[in-house]
Amino acid sequence: MGLQPTESVGDGPLIPRPERTPGALRAACAVVAPQLLAAYDQAKDQALAEAVEYGSLKPVHAYLEHWAALIEIERHPEAARAYHRAGYLAHVATAPDEAREHLATAGGVYRDAAKAVHAK
Repeated sequence: MGLQPTESVGDGPLIPRPERTPGALRAACAVVAPQLLAAYDQAKDQALAEAVEYGSLKPVHAYLEHWAALIEIERHPEAARAYHRAGYLAHVATAPDEAREHLATAGGVYRDAAKAVHAK
């Protein structure tokens, strides 16, 4: 599947929302966040190993849900900027309250993305 970025208006999505399958999410990641491909592959491998170890598909479902939310964030440039900015500011914060505030912002962006993926 050859996903290509499309012109976006405002904070419209760069690409269509991918199916929640390993291949579709990886292809979308390659377009909207290629810097995350190594982490994506590592998370997939870990989820599959845990599924085999525990005899459960729960790790695979959790990995798919998490990456669907991350790709949802990356599909929207403004959401991605807000998410990454909040994460960075939390990392460099000098006071715990400041870090918590930025982490809450990042968490809100992530929760919104997860809800959007489930609403489809």
